[in-house]
Amino acid sequence: MTVTQLHPNQPAPAPVAAEAVPPIRTAYEPAPSGSPADAPRVFQVIHGVMQDVMPVSKDKQNTQQNYSFRGVDDAMSAMAGPMRNHGCFIAPEVVEHRQRPRGEKGTHTVLKMLYRIYGPAGDCLLVTLPGEAMDSGDKSTNKAMSAALKYMLFWVFMIPVDSRSIDDSDQDTAPIPTAPQQRQQGGHRQQQRRNGQQQRQQGGQQQPRRSNRAEAGPWEQQAPAQQQRQQRPDYLAQARKAPNPEAFAKVRAAAVAAGAPPEFVAQLDQVDAAKRQAAQKSQQAPAGQQQRPQQPQPNEEQAAAVGELYDAARSAGVTDRAEVEQLFSSKYGRASAEGTVEQLREMRDDLLDAAKAASA
Repeated sequence: MTVTQLHPNQPAPAPVAAEAVPPIRTAYEPAPSGSPADAPRVFQVIHGVMQDVMPVSKDKQNTQQNYSFRGVDDAMSAMAGPMRNHGCFIAPEVVEHRQRPRGEKGTHTVLKMLYRIYGPAGDCLLVTLPGEAMDSGDKSTNKAMSAALKYMLFWVFMIPVDSRSIDDSDQDTAPIPTAPQQRQQGGHRQQQRRNGQQQRQQGGQQQPRRSNRAEAGPWEQQAPAQQQRQQRPDYLAQARKAPNPEAFAKVRAAAVAAGAPPEFVAQLDQVDAAKRQAAQKSQQAPAGQQQRPQQPQPNEEQAAAVGELYDAARSAGVTDRAEVEQLFSSKYGRASAEGTVEQLREMRDDLLDAAKAASA
């Protein structure tokens, strides 16, 4: 090893400057003094939220670059109910903010966000991560903050997603094209649409996927939500209408084979357990009571209508059952379990129309 002795008057060599990349860091702040000892800490709260949060699929479509993605609104809607139930909230803070022009009208923004995730005891988990976005108007900062929030929610709370879906980062994004490039791309898109129409007329073949690295799963959102609802079987409705355990087992096996997440399969099992319990109660009726022929009961139809109402609410982005009950009660002045079948289906249709308008 050779050691070079610097002259006392000779300055040290300047370090090579490198572009700083905002790191992803976590830290923990304990609860303040005087907090209740039995109040759950933030780690317990995060675990509870992870158990209650529902999956978020890729039901948003980028029409310019033709790829599906998960929106920040979907992640916030999925997290709102579980976070309220467990007494959890998030305080964001912009730590660093840098901007530079991109092209003639574009603005490129890179920022570093600090999120404090608080629990009921007052302790918090600190998460720092970057956000980056570009926009041709004045929305680049908003987009960068939304991207940072979305991935913080997905990574910290591990929101369930379809394991066969491709991450948003796998989709290459291009800079803003020039006017001649836009005209050329427009001609290519028109030709692609004509080719797609010819394929559908000849044999109804499915359009090629945007990536060959993953197989298309039935639970991967590649079309608008309204179209997916028409194509995907309603396994919950089939489970409620199953006349016997054997028929229910077939419905459950079909849902599992289609790639249903564990949370959805658990809902099917709850339907089966409720039907078995009702059957046991009917068998325990007094021996002297004459059994009537089994006929469709109004309460079964009402229960099916309640389930359809909750399914429509999830399609409209309302994942919290308390919010659904509040909407129904404010309109009809009663709980959904006390509503008529006509009222339940009227509310269901309103929610489906709202989901259709939002996806249009």
